Amino acid sequence: LGNVRIGAVHGGAIGALLELTAICKLLSIAETARVPKTVNITVEYLRSAQAVDTFARATVTRQGRRVANVRVLAYQDDAARPVAAANAHFLLAE
Repeated sequence: LGNVRIGAVHGGAIGALLELTAICKLLSIAETARVPKTVNITVEYLRSAQAVDTFARATVTRQGRRVANVRVLAYQDDAARPVAAANAHFLLAE
């Protein structure tokens, strides 16, 4: 927990969930088992995440031979009310 008084999940834990979800999405659709390198990730914290199960869903917005852009949403009870979102850019091959 990031703030015990209000029972909020730490922002770093939410950010890590978003980044790992994006990487897993790329690995699931990629032709190689090589883990993509994170170039940049921008996290938007939309509301306080409570200490309950948190889920994330990733969508690849653009994928080329070398780079990929991924949008990730984290939600708790309702997928229509995300607690955080991220735009991430990954290097697929060097």
